[in-house]
Amino acid sequence: MDGHHLILGELTDFLTGEVLADTHDERYRQNLARLLVEKKGYAKNEVTARRRLMVHAGDRKAVVPVDFIINLNNRACMVIKYGPGSLVTRHRPSLAISRLLTPYQIPVVVVTNGIEADILDGDSGQVISSDLDSIPSRSQLLEQTTGRTFKPISHRQADLESRIVYCYEVDDSCPCDDTICRL
Repeated sequence: MDGHHLILGELTDFLTGEVLADTHDERYRQNLARLLVEKKGYAKNEVTARRRLMVHAGDRKAVVPVDFIINLNNRACMVIKYGPGSLVTRHRPSLAISRLLTPYQIPVVVVTNGIEADILDGDSGQVISSDLDSIPSRSQLLEQTTGRTFKPISHRQADLESRIVYCYEVDDSCPCDDTICRL
C-alpha cells in the first residue's frame, strides 16, 4: 500500500469544497473544521487549513503540514495541530510551530487528537484548559487577543524552533508519511 494512511475513498473538505482522500485522520480534521465554524462561531474564511510550513535543521529542510490557523483582525491568533495518540508529546512541536508561522508568537495553541484537546498559552507553553469544548470560541479568542501585544520572535529563536519542529515532525516521522515533504 502506498502512502501513510488507509484510503477509504474521497470526501469533500468542509471549508473549501476541495475533494480530499478520505482517511481516519482527515475525518477528525473535518470534524474539527465543523466544530470551529458551527459551534465556535468562526467564519470559514477565518480558518486557514492545511498550511505548509518550511522547517530546517542545519542543511536539512522539509515542509510540514499545519492543520488550522485562525485569523482574526488580520492576525493569526490560534493554531491547531492535530495528531493521533498522546497530546503531551505534541505540545513542544506545536508551540514551536506557533513561533514559526508568523513573525510573532501566536497567542493560543491547540493540540488535539480529535477526541481530546489541550489548549496552551503560546507565550508560556502552559496548559490553560483541556477538552475540545474548551477550544476558544470566536468571541472568546477576540477577547483574549484584543489589546494584546504580539511578541516578536527573533531570528535566533525561529532557528531553534525550526530545529525542534524538524526533530519532532520530520526525524521522528514514519518513512512512508507522505504528508511531509523532505527536501
